[in-house]
Amino acid sequence: MRRRSLLALAATPALAPFLIACGGESAARVEVFTWWTGPGEGEGLDELIKLFAKANPDIEFVNAAIAGGGGDQARAVLASRLQASDPPDSFQGHAGAELADYIDSGVIEDLSELFDAEGWGDVLHPGLMENLTQGGKIYAVPVNIHRANLLWTNPTVLADAGLEPATSWSELVEQAEKLGDGKIALSIGPLWTQLHLLETVLLGELGADAYAGLWTGETSWTDSATIDALDTFTAVLGVSDVAQAAADWQPQLDKLIDGTAAYSVMGDWAYSYLATNKKLAYESDYGVVETPGSAGVFDYLSDAFTLPAGAKNADSARAWLRVCASVEGQDAFNTKKGSLPARIDADQSLYTDYLGWNMSQWLDPATVIVGSLAHGAVARPGWKTEIETALGVFVTDGNATTFAEAVTAAYKATSG
Repeated sequence: MRRRSLLALAATPALAPFLIACGGESAARVEVFTWWTGPGEGEGLDELIKLFAKANPDIEFVNAAIAGGGGDQARAVLASRLQASDPPDSFQGHAGAELADYIDSGVIEDLSELFDAEGWGDVLHPGLMENLTQGGKIYAVPVNIHRANLLWTNPTVLADAGLEPATSWSELVEQAEKLGDGKIALSIGPLWTQLHLLETVLLGELGADAYAGLWTGETSWTDSATIDALDTFTAVLGVSDVAQAAADWQPQLDKLIDGTAAYSVMGDWAYSYLATNKKLAYESDYGVVETPGSAGVFDYLSDAFTLPAGAKNADSARAWLRVCASVEGQDAFNTKKGSLPARIDADQSLYTDYLGWNMSQWLDPATVIVGSLAHGAVARPGWKTEIETALGVFVTDGNATTFAEAVTAAYKATSG
């Protein structure tokens, strides 16, 4: 576990509303638990930490981040701490179904009063507020909006082969034969990135309504259309480097950068890595389009922070949540992280290049919004874990029917 304390900085007038009095707490500190440590995500967290330090110079910030882009390692450590009644003061989660078990177990606090006091419900995207609200209560403060259904491209590789970005998954598979020697169509990372790829193939092949129905039982995993979509996923894997899968999402994208891959499916945290860490130019060094078949659809996820029950420094945690929800915090964080603000009153002029294109779609009333499987929006943790387990087998054997039956049985077993 990495721990780092920041020196207190002088408070600024713009953040004066976030100053708090910490009398009554045993120590002026706040321990915040995330999985943001790697390039393209650590920078965004650092911006929030700086703002928090300016707003709360008497509170020591303890960065309890656990490495791992998908968050699986962090969630395992967090589960152990919660079971031992040793929660951090605030921890990162994904808005939506991922928080359901925490809510049912009573390990995170209802933040509805804080939302009402701060007026956050009036400035957050209505679709996000609907997803945040469970049983009429709100349990997490969103700091951003990410998009999952993105196909990152190497424009040079495509141009050399005389290709345009694929608009269907079958077209992407066909394009693999036209790439030069030593080049693959699609770069792949560890299992969570394969789950991410699976959801985008299902979305593109089934359409938004049927995709959404997979998570409610309205769409059958075993009907012919879903089986066909799963077979398409297997075909896509066939033009990827899954046999030499990268260790995480950054090295997955490195294959796109060095020109050995034409495409990579990843969320828009990739933008920060490409533009900030690698200093690459949008639309010349790299490009991005919706994943095949999903134009006009926004497959979203939202990073959010909680207040655990029994947090040792609850007032300090509330101060952290106020900074996360502020306009200043969201603009500073998201322009570094490669995501969009959860607030609709943020400074839109700050979001340029890819982010400007993406924001216009997020705010367009005509855009259809669906939730991400891989990133906690639509499937409860128990079911998602079973899907991942079955996916590990499916990637190896390609048996769509067996996978669909396993996912269906897991849904029945975990849906209560």
